[in-house]
Amino acid sequence: MDLRRLCAAILCLNSIVVVFFNHPATVTASDIVNDDDSAPKKPGCDNDFVLVKVQTWVDGRENAEFVGVGARFGTTVVSKEKNAIQTRLTLSDPRYCCSPPKNKFSGDVVMVDRGQCKFTTKANVAEAAGASAVLIVNNQKELYKMVCDPDETELDIHIPTIMLPQEAGTSLEKMFLNSSLVSVKLYSPQRSIVDMAEVFLWLMAVGTILCASYWSAWSAREAAIEQDKLLKDASDEIPNSKGIGGSSVVDISTTSAVLFVVIASCFLVILYKLMSFWFFELLVFLFCIGGVEALQTCIVAVLSRWFKRTGESFVKLPFFGAVSYLTLAVSPCCIAFAVVWAVYRNMSYAWIGQDILGIALIITVLQIVRVPNLMVGTVLLSGAFLYDIFWVFVSTKLFKESVMIVVARGDRSGEDGIPLLLKFPRMFDPWGGYSIIGFGDILLPGLLIAFSLRYDWLAKKNIRTGYFIWAMFAYGFGLLITYIALNLMDGHGQPALLYIVPLTLGTFLTLGRKRGDLTILWTRGEPERVCPHIQFEHAQDSNLDK
Repeated sequence: MDLRRLCAAILCLNSIVVVFFNHPATVTASDIVNDDDSAPKKPGCDNDFVLVKVQTWVDGRENAEFVGVGARFGTTVVSKEKNAIQTRLTLSDPRYCCSPPKNKFSGDVVMVDRGQCKFTTKANVAEAAGASAVLIVNNQKELYKMVCDPDETELDIHIPTIMLPQEAGTSLEKMFLNSSLVSVKLYSPQRSIVDMAEVFLWLMAVGTILCASYWSAWSAREAAIEQDKLLKDASDEIPNSKGIGGSSVVDISTTSAVLFVVIASCFLVILYKLMSFWFFELLVFLFCIGGVEALQTCIVAVLSRWFKRTGESFVKLPFFGAVSYLTLAVSPCCIAFAVVWAVYRNMSYAWIGQDILGIALIITVLQIVRVPNLMVGTVLLSGAFLYDIFWVFVSTKLFKESVMIVVARGDRSGEDGIPLLLKFPRMFDPWGGYSIIGFGDILLPGLLIAFSLRYDWLAKKNIRTGYFIWAMFAYGFGLLITYIALNLMDGHGQPALLYIVPLTLGTFLTLGRKRGDLTILWTRGEPERVCPHIQFEHAQDSNLDK
């Protein structure tokens, strides 16, 4: 079973996508192309870009709802649905609305196609013909931020202008074919500054690291006690003291920390280039394998406290080797849980199963994979820090889009985001969707925090003189700053490690230097322990000298 646990850990480490992205369900800021900050604002063209809901009615019956983006010019739509007026929708003739239409619109909302003339020209023509608002249908699936040309000087548009994606335009045209009257209501509800989803995600991330750290420290302390007993009982055959924690524990080296960043980058590019339906299904399959093993490991670890005899009774199985009866009893339930989640993963409640599997996976990896000292932790987190910034921000220069965000959304896969993240529904957000956090934003800082608690316990430090509570506080504060930055950036993707790593690692290094423990933390990673038999011999020599 150690081999399977190790494979699950390596699988998780090699497939981490370090990402933090706010992902509304229908449309996101990154679904809007032409992020044209270079277009200067001017009188009559200085609106903020806002998402607009377009609720439709067909022959008096409420129908589909679409999401568009308001232009920088024209008037803005109301924010509350109760203040919005249901208005008839009319198709422009000619469709591009670059010249005066054949018929007046008489207060209708007019739908036009993008192309052949400026956006402002379409809005001016529609307003002159009596339209109350303009819906411009894009010729691509994304939305487009409509700005004004630098040479446009006189802008005096008094009706709202909204861009709709191509798919919405196709649906609206079908409504016209099958009905006599199509009407719409336009409004732009304001998003709350803080949603409870972000609070729960923060608690989930902090709680996961807390549980994993205590489990890791408890295992390390038990291993140290067991080793002391072995040294005391068999002083002639001193076992190798390296790798405290048992054969199932993997210590990260400096080389593997550097390789991790390289492998993670390669894996991310593979995801970006090969992302498709079948590749996404493969990711789901691998996630289920790791999740089953991790969930089983966590449940067995908890139940073995009450069912010791069952947990210590083993049976030999082909390929798997010795397997406890408790594991045999738990495994079918874990497999069934993962299968049910995979089958129903597109349902509204599937996030619960994904979070359970994800949290179990992170806790198990933090129990198996360990940072042996502060030097390795610094190399690992520094590399992850640069990796996160590069693939969220710098990759836009090379790939024309943020590779990290594209992969997180699951573009070209037909699915709503990859499974390698924790998610929570935005409960009070009028736009719906989920707040999400990537495994790497929990796992990578968690390796350093778990190391801090192991050191505190082995060095017999209390809460005040130890490092764990300060590292934990720094992580929580860094994640909080990430949420603040996310809201200030209007939902644009933010690399969480940009804020978490400097605070967590900086706090650890500063305290270590101030307290004089930096050398031990940097090199050994554990306090110097004197073997029991050596202590006994020193005591005997001292008595003889007296």
